[in-house]
Order: sequence, then C-alpha cells, then structure tokens
Amino acid sequence: MEQQNLKDIYLAGGCFWGTEHFFKQIEGVVETEVGFANGNTANPTYKEVYTDQTGFAETVHVRFDASVVSLEFLLRMFFHAIDPTSLNKQGHDEGTRYRTGIYYTDPADLPAIEKVYAEEQAKYEQPLVVEKQPLHNFYTAEEYHQDYLDKNPTGYCHLPLSLFEFARKAKDTLS
Repeated sequence: MEQQNLKDIYLAGGCFWGTEHFFKQIEGVVETEVGFANGNTANPTYKEVYTDQTGFAETVHVRFDASVVSLEFLLRMFFHAIDPTSLNKQGHDEGTRYRTGIYYTDPADLPAIEKVYAEEQAKYEQPLVVEKQPLHNFYTAEEYHQDYLDKNPTGYCHLPLSLFEFARKAKDTLS
C-alpha cells in the first residue's frame, strides 16, 4: 500500500461506536478513529459533547486506500448505515451530537460527495439532512471509545448486526 493512495474522510453517522465498527469491515479501509468534529470548543471530552452544548458531532475518521476502495463506494456504504432524513437522531440516539455529516479535508473530494449525495436525494421525497462541509476541526475521543465494539462485542449499538456482515461482503469494483 503506497502512502499516496491513502485518503481521509470524516463521517458522522449517529453513535460513533457502530459507525466505526461498520467501516472497519470494509475492504480498503486501513484505519479508523472515533472523535468529535466541527464543534466550537477546544479539546472537548465525551461528557462535554454529550451535553449537546459544544456543537460537535460524533464522527469517525476513516483512512482508506484509494487503490482498493473509492470514496464514492464508501459514501454509498455510509448511506446504507444511516437514515439520511432523520435530523439529530439515529436509532434511539437523539441530540445534535448524533447528527449525520460528511466532512472532507480535500476539496477535490467534493464532486464525488455531491454525486453520491444527489443519487441518495433522488431516493427520497423530503430533503436529506446530512451535512456536507469541510472539516473544521476533529478531536480524538477518549481511548475507551476507540474500537469500542471490538472491546465490548455485546456493547450497545444502534446498527443491526446484519449491517456489519453486509459491509464485510461488500466489494468495490472501482469502476
């Protein structure tokens, strides 16, 4: 895997425990890290973010090998794992910290983001509420949140187990 093939995208899909576990199953994802994105304080703790007073969203930093998996494929997978019409709520989790979002660091990724977003919007009557914006800031969550479902296989998750199996089997043809 060559360094120049590594790319980053930041995805907020509700509770970051399940979102991270979902993306870890996808071939071509080389690293994940949970944290807090696009808020208005420095170095927030989970307890602070949980109050919904910091403006942060629970977010997964996904690093992937672009020679194995495309950003478009990852975004389509992301839309499989969320309800893109649900504002500040995924599953039983409610609050602005659980909003959905696509946060990018490379402006060259915007055409792929816009393309997949438009494809998804065409499936719904109501407007999508998934944010798409540049990443303004990202702070890594505490260690006990990293790889949470690996450490706690029976831990809480808003995503159905079948979704993890779907992600494991999904293949990007890079077409």
